[in-house]
Amino acid sequence: MHTKYGKKGLSVLGFPCNQFGKQEPGTNAEIKTFCTTKYKVSFDMFAKINVNGAKAAPFYKHLTKQAAKPKGAGKVAWNFEKFVIDRKGRVIGRFSPRTKPDDPAVLKLIEQALASK
Repeated sequence: MHTKYGKKGLSVLGFPCNQFGKQEPGTNAEIKTFCTTKYKVSFDMFAKINVNGAKAAPFYKHLTKQAAKPKGAGKVAWNFEKFVIDRKGRVIGRFSPRTKPDDPAVLKLIEQALASK
């Protein structure tokens, strides 16, 4: 997705989080190495953060307050939850962790957002 839509303006951002089954126990460098070697991740990876609770990153506190469809507002359920943010910074979509990045609903929303200038 990053490769396909990056030149059109899409930025994919990865925020590792160890709040879900302790799936991200490593250091930031270890996580980045794992993601790039095992999954060929080429998008930006940020430092590990909390996404839920009192210590949640402010960015995620904002994201999870938005009632973006189809998932709506509320805490992050698990790693790989997806938020789609338009060019104006509005959360226009939120998808469950089980929704694949190339799901037609995700792609349609991204393509619509990229078409808006």
